[in-house]
Amino acid sequence: MCRHLGYLGPATGAGDLLHRGSNSLVRQSFAPRDMRGGGTINADGFGVGWWAGDGAFGRYRSSTPVWADPFVTEGMSSIRGGALMVALRSATEGMPVERSASAPFGDARWGFSLNGVVRGWPGSLAALASTLDVTELLRLEAPTDAATLWLLLRSRLRSSTPDIALMALVREIIDVAPESRLNMLLCNGSEMWATAWYHSLWTLADEDLAIVASEPYDDDPRWQPVPDRHLVYATPGKLIVTPLEVNAP
Repeated sequence: MCRHLGYLGPATGAGDLLHRGSNSLVRQSFAPRDMRGGGTINADGFGVGWWAGDGAFGRYRSSTPVWADPFVTEGMSSIRGGALMVALRSATEGMPVERSASAPFGDARWGFSLNGVVRGWPGSLAALASTLDVTELLRLEAPTDAATLWLLLRSRLRSSTPDIALMALVREIIDVAPESRLNMLLCNGSEMWATAWYHSLWTLADEDLAIVASEPYDDDPRWQPVPDRHLVYATPGKLIVTPLEVNAP
């Protein structure tokens, strides 16, 4: 499938985060440790998101493997902050490999990434997508399940808290596509929410930082696995892991 990581803590460089640890994100792009039957590499693009001092969300995305993009060595050092998101893509068969299909997706405030797949896409999402404003659908960034999930989640965030919105979306997707894999990551620059639904998810948290990632980038003993079918809330000094209240086979 994919790999993603959300970081909240002391200011760090995006380039440093990509190369950090013996199992760095760059290494995970060609030698991931735990894909659980979702492919073998994550070389179909990548993206980095960050939050500026005023809370505005910015991003850089590419359709090339992270190890092959010259911006990683030539320009990534200019991206630095205390809130970062990284996503490595392993494209699902039948979905395009292009810059606009790479996570993170988002808007002025939110960053979003999917590690997983919606089975039966696009037909399985047709009914849910029909509830969206037509103008929003016409602005879909890429014809992929992940981009569509972001539009569906954003519509729910307008009237729900992030945890409720994520839980509702998982429930709705599993109802129409029960074999889907739904590890989603959402961040607003100060807090993170994530779901573990089939794929691996880990956390590293203390009073100063919070990291949510598909797999650890080093051997720090503070890394903790998230049980399958659980919801994560993380911010420096606070980590809450609760069962996803979704009925599914």
